[in-house]
Amino acid sequence: MTKDSLPYELLKLVTEEEIILFKELRRRIKQLNYKTNLTRLIEGDDYWISQVYDSLWTFKENSNKSFDNKKFIDIGSGCGFPGFAYAITHPNSEVYLVDSSKKKTDSLKEIIKSINFKNNIFVINDRIENLGHQSSFRNSFNIATARAVSNPSTVSEYILPMLQSNGLGILYCGKWTNEDNKNLENTLKVLEGKILKIKRNFLPREKGIRNAIFIEPIKSCPDIYPRSIGKAEKYPLRG
Repeated sequence: MTKDSLPYELLKLVTEEEIILFKELRRRIKQLNYKTNLTRLIEGDDYWISQVYDSLWTFKENSNKSFDNKKFIDIGSGCGFPGFAYAITHPNSEVYLVDSSKKKTDSLKEIIKSINFKNNIFVINDRIENLGHQSSFRNSFNIATARAVSNPSTVSEYILPMLQSNGLGILYCGKWTNEDNKNLENTLKVLEGKILKIKRNFLPREKGIRNAIFIEPIKSCPDIYPRSIGKAEKYPLRG
């Protein structure tokens, strides 16, 4: 795929140097897909829109807030999105990629070795329920993201304990209903957080609707959260 065939909306967000890195990232993920099923979204618009653009628009279209030179954590990173996309476009930030699958984190480490990222990028094979109670991680991050991980109430229980007092969490969602909004608001009351804003975007070339839910702490998240492994997934907080 040539630069000219990339969607205009993406070309507004990235430089030529960044496009080169994204192409190299795609090549490495494609190679690793043969031994580890990282993602099916690797060809054409599936990669450039559903992976790259979808990861970036939440940062690049919020010009009133600085996302650079931050400590960033991507929870349930999978094949590395949005974490790698954020790293490429925010080279002064420190990036942590977390996934419970060792096969996936091993692949992420291979990618980092082979691509000239400017960031310090750390890959962690663990459950976020464990990391959320470690002093070196809890309340440590400026930005926390989770994409295609679980329902918003569950994901917010993973994100809020990781954020600094002025930190920002970003939840990527497809559909977003009034019921979803109510459930998340009730959950965040328990976690001592709130919805900052909700942004809706129609992805280019009819790739669907994406909602980004921005959340932030009000007070320090109660020490009992996140609950033990599997609890947030099985029993989402509803207030």
